[in-house]
Amino acid sequence: MSPPKVGFISLGCPKALVDSERILTQLRVDGYEISPSYDDANIVVVNTCGFIDSAKEESLAAIGEAIDENGKVIVTGCLGIHEEDIRKAHPQVLSVTGPQQYEQVLGAVHEHAPFEREHEPFVDLVPEQGIKLTPRHYAYLKISEGCNHKCSFCIIPSMRGKLVSRSIDDVMREAEALVKAGVKELLIISQDTSAYGSDIKYRTGFWNGRPLKSDLQTLCEALGSLGVWVRLHYVYPYPHVDKIIPLMKEGNILPYLDIPFQHGSPMVLKRMRRPAAAENNLERIRAWREICPEITIRSTFIVGFPGETDEEFEELLKFLSDAQLDRVGCFQYSPVEGASANDIALPVNDELKQERWERFMQKQAAISQEKLLNKVGKTIEVLIDEIDGEDIIGRSFADAPEIDGNVFVQSNQKLSIGDLVKVKIDSAGEYDLWGEYIEN
Repeated sequence: MSPPKVGFISLGCPKALVDSERILTQLRVDGYEISPSYDDANIVVVNTCGFIDSAKEESLAAIGEAIDENGKVIVTGCLGIHEEDIRKAHPQVLSVTGPQQYEQVLGAVHEHAPFEREHEPFVDLVPEQGIKLTPRHYAYLKISEGCNHKCSFCIIPSMRGKLVSRSIDDVMREAEALVKAGVKELLIISQDTSAYGSDIKYRTGFWNGRPLKSDLQTLCEALGSLGVWVRLHYVYPYPHVDKIIPLMKEGNILPYLDIPFQHGSPMVLKRMRRPAAAENNLERIRAWREICPEITIRSTFIVGFPGETDEEFEELLKFLSDAQLDRVGCFQYSPVEGASANDIALPVNDELKQERWERFMQKQAAISQEKLLNKVGKTIEVLIDEIDGEDIIGRSFADAPEIDGNVFVQSNQKLSIGDLVKVKIDSAGEYDLWGEYIEN
């Protein structure tokens, strides 16, 4: 009997991508094949996103497309907590589960696309690092799940539960397997990376015979020993984050922090129920730059939060001017079903939200371009992501894949995806750099 083929659609953030990788890995272990098209698939799994309305619409559209093209569809992921909405829009779906419910997804696949032959480990080989949906040279490494914060605009705790950290030995074994498989960059993700280990009281684990505490600093030190790029995402600016900045200066991990500040007005941050005040954030940024001047700080912000006044928006713009962040994303507030922010103040009208977003982006674009112009004439290290004919595209340590800028490389030498090369920068735009490969 030929093994059934499973089509897979993964939507949403990198954390959801890791969930998809886990499900795909187990399906391969169970003997199933993965299909890249609807036509060849016996069944399709859609891993959804449900954080904001636009993400819900995208997920529902993807489910509808999969039903139209294939007919047999299993739904999982964050939108799965709204099963009634999914079944109302698409009553044909075979199964609906929420995030992290891996066993239920696998059970649904086995039920609706049964496969009796037992897995033979010496025939159905699955790589030690599992099935990955990212390019071979970088991978996301999830260190915890869930979140203990109660931000008024967010429903992630109700979707994914409270913080649950993986033991440090478990994380390090996965990281080591990824590096052995050729990964050159580990992107550390969670809902709250700074809180890693707090729920398990920083329990000691053992990796390669070494005792290691399950805390952020120890984890960064251990990951730094693997000899690859280590990039931290979703870091809250708690005081203990200060301890990892020297590791960046020493080259153990990349001098890069992804911190979702969300706003610069103390009153808006209070309504958001964010864990840090704007003035403390500015002081912390200054202190980090004194220790590690080359540090890159990326962040995300929300404009048009309910009740946001003209004065509060001006405070946000001033925060941008004072902070001089390297990489910034901005979203217009979108009501999330179940979030308390929807009821705390009058909404900002769409026209005003758009106007504020445009002013914000214009201001940040000028900051970004000035920072990139300072790199012209310098030689930087670049990781090659894509080669298409003569077009060579890579990233510096200051650029996370898919969310930050690119480095466009000119080279007379043959380069390969995953190469780490030296590039002399000769021009800069608002978000990207251009340069020439320098032979080592």
